[in-house]
Amino acid sequence: MVSCKICGGNSDLAFQANILNAHNVSYFVCSNCGFIQTEEPYWLEDAYKKSISLTDTGIIQRNLFSVKITTAFIKLFFNSKSSYVDMAGGYGLFVRMMRDKGFSFLWNDLYTENIFAQGFEFDKNQDIHTELITAFEAFEHFVNPTQELETMLEVSKNIFFSTLLTPQAIPDKNWWYYAFQTGQHISFYSKKSLLELAKKYNLQLYSNNKDFHLLTEKRLSAILVKCLFFYFKIKQYIFYRTKSFSKDSNLLINS
Repeated sequence: MVSCKICGGNSDLAFQANILNAHNVSYFVCSNCGFIQTEEPYWLEDAYKKSISLTDTGIIQRNLFSVKITTAFIKLFFNSKSSYVDMAGGYGLFVRMMRDKGFSFLWNDLYTENIFAQGFEFDKNQDIHTELITAFEAFEHFVNPTQELETMLEVSKNIFFSTLLTPQAIPDKNWWYYAFQTGQHISFYSKKSLLELAKKYNLQLYSNNKDFHLLTEKRLSAILVKCLFFYFKIKQYIFYRTKSFSKDSNLLINS
């Protein structure tokens, strides 16, 4: 039994799995909020020898979709003329595309080289107001989610992010989002665990109950947010739902 990194509740052993074909790792689930965490991830140095995994076959279309949904949220709920920061920004493709749309986005990533948004790196010492942080496919990488969130909240009280929520029942080891082959996914959130984070930091949570979520200090129209999420759910299903082969594993991967 370990302490939940979200709510501090008791987390019991859920299962053990082999990751990176080298480490037998224990996974724990919180009996209170449903957050799933690994044991302390001693293997991360090996996991991040390549920050972008070869199995991440959906990286381009994910950025294309993220640009569209982020643009919509900014235009409806935030100041389009303000500054924004993309945390865990990878190669900088998302930042480049958002800047090409006229938004003042900056890039930040601890592990990956900035290729597409060079010259637009975020400096926390700059005296600028950041309206919103984006963080796509980052929360599942956090060793200490509350500490990471507190670091973000020092920059902005509004965070638009993506991470795939766990099903109501604990998913078995066939759930692709565990990503045992990369060793980088170590934190898995239920809707309740995100609500715990929102409550802890006095924020509002708006979610499509699947993969896109907004933590914000603002009180938004729940109906408008729901309609926006529904529109993009249909758009995602029609235009972005594909499968692709991973060179690394030669397996069919959902993108």
